[in-house]
Amino acid sequence: MLRAFLRTTAARARSRTPRSVPDDDVLLDAPDDRLAPALVAAARGDYAPAAGLLSTTREHAEWEHRDRYATRLAAFARSRVEWLDTWRATAPDDPDALLIAARLAVHRRWDSPARAELLRQLVPAVVGAAETSGPDPVPWRTALDAARGARAGHAEFERLWAQAVRRSAHHYGCHVAALQYLAASSPGAHGECLDFAETAAQDAPEDALVRALPLRAAFTCLTSTGTATANATSTAPTTTAAVRTYRRRLDAAADRAIALSAAHPAADPWTAELRNLLAYVLLRLGRRQDAAEQLRLTGPYVTSFPWERDTNDPLGHFLQARADVRAEARARAPGHPPRGRAERSAPGDH
Repeated sequence: MLRAFLRTTAARARSRTPRSVPDDDVLLDAPDDRLAPALVAAARGDYAPAAGLLSTTREHAEWEHRDRYATRLAAFARSRVEWLDTWRATAPDDPDALLIAARLAVHRRWDSPARAELLRQLVPAVVGAAETSGPDPVPWRTALDAARGARAGHAEFERLWAQAVRRSAHHYGCHVAALQYLAASSPGAHGECLDFAETAAQDAPEDALVRALPLRAAFTCLTSTGTATANATSTAPTTTAAVRTYRRRLDAAADRAIALSAAHPAADPWTAELRNLLAYVLLRLGRRQDAAEQLRLTGPYVTSFPWERDTNDPLGHFLQARADVRAEARARAPGHPPRGRAERSAPGDH
């Protein structure tokens, strides 16, 4: 963990305005400067930095950061839980420890064949914890995820959704949970998913992360059962009836996300997931040159989502997609004959 933290810091120093990042310098799911020390300390059994980080996000109403940090800390606790157990034993009513514990409980049950029944039993406890969280919307995102996994009915989900948006009308995580519920409960309802996402984005402030929600809906349309490409491991353009029907709206979702990406500096870990998802969607839409720019802007930061959807090697999938895009760019450039696909990309590419 410490080596990964040091590599992250070094990579940031080298990539303030990246032209290219060699394959060996690319980092998968690298934490930002605030989260990294908390993870390093947790690996040593010390929960204090994590507690301080989440307390700060709660006190300053940094709901998007709080949601992301809670997700990463809960994922870490799946394999190293001792620090969280110590935290809960020391401060059993700490709202930040309760948040991580609830997220971890949902994660642990999600992969079970008995997911729906296990989560159905868990939902009351998760909702009860959320009801004591005051203005914080993040516990309600956990409740929404649990309800989705439990296959809750529309009335129950809408009740939880009302509680979430009452606390934060534009919280991205809660909107993603609602979008996923809509997609799961009505397979093939791509128009409804796009309607929901576009309305949320239009009503949000210019810099709000929820303005990228249509991109998430586009991803759902491009990858859902019945609309995926014949070769599921490729990022070849997706051409199906659903995609053709909604092509204009899918392109508009990508364009909106491109504008949001442009408002942030290159090689920014905070926008890494947005840019990785945007590059993936652009490749599926056949917009290779636009995808090449987002792949450049990611710098060294690769996120498992969305590349993990098609493979157990998300980093390898990203690197192959990037190599393919670079090779195509070289082939189009006058006086630069394409190199073999298997050849590793050089530091001067792009």
